Amino acid sequence: MSKPKIILGIDPGSNILGYAFLQVPKKGKPRAITMGVLDMQKMKSQARKLQFIFEELQKLINIYEPTDAGIEAPFYGKNVQAMLKLGRAQGVAMVAVACSGIDIEEYSPRSIKKAVTGNGNASKEQVARMLPHIIDGEINPKYLDSTDALGVAFCHYLQTQSTGIGQKKHKDWGSFLKDNPNRKFK
Repeated sequence: MSKPKIILGIDPGSNILGYAFLQVPKKGKPRAITMGVLDMQKMKSQARKLQFIFEELQKLINIYEPTDAGIEAPFYGKNVQAMLKLGRAQGVAMVAVACSGIDIEEYSPRSIKKAVTGNGNASKEQVARMLPHIIDGEINPKYLDSTDALGVAFCHYLQTQSTGIGQKKHKDWGSFLKDNPNRKFK
């Protein structure tokens, strides 16, 4: 029996990093397995924060055994120091995933928001409100960083569906919708 496809989504941060694991069924909606944050706000050392990100993501990967991963790419910011810290956090997260033998794809904030809400300019709150309509399972909107991570995982799910990776070819729109009822919005 083949292992189920599980996608790890990461919303990188140097103070709070969001993560989410999304299981992809053969049919039906994807299901949130778990989601949460790595909170490093009380840590003073940047090096210790990066070590914490690496070690904790490795633990989560060992527990949930994802087959795929997606991460939000940093966007342009005016504060150079903040961007450097964010870039380091993203890099360490990517290495933690890659060391586990899992490929990881980067997605822009705009493409993630568009995948979840249909609007690339949606707010974090709009993303959090839309997720329960498109994903099964318990979705805790307490931390927007974790709902953003779930949005990353969903974006990766849509990208791999639409590129046909591991998917059956369809001769028409009707047969595609029959095999992918979760892609039809009411």
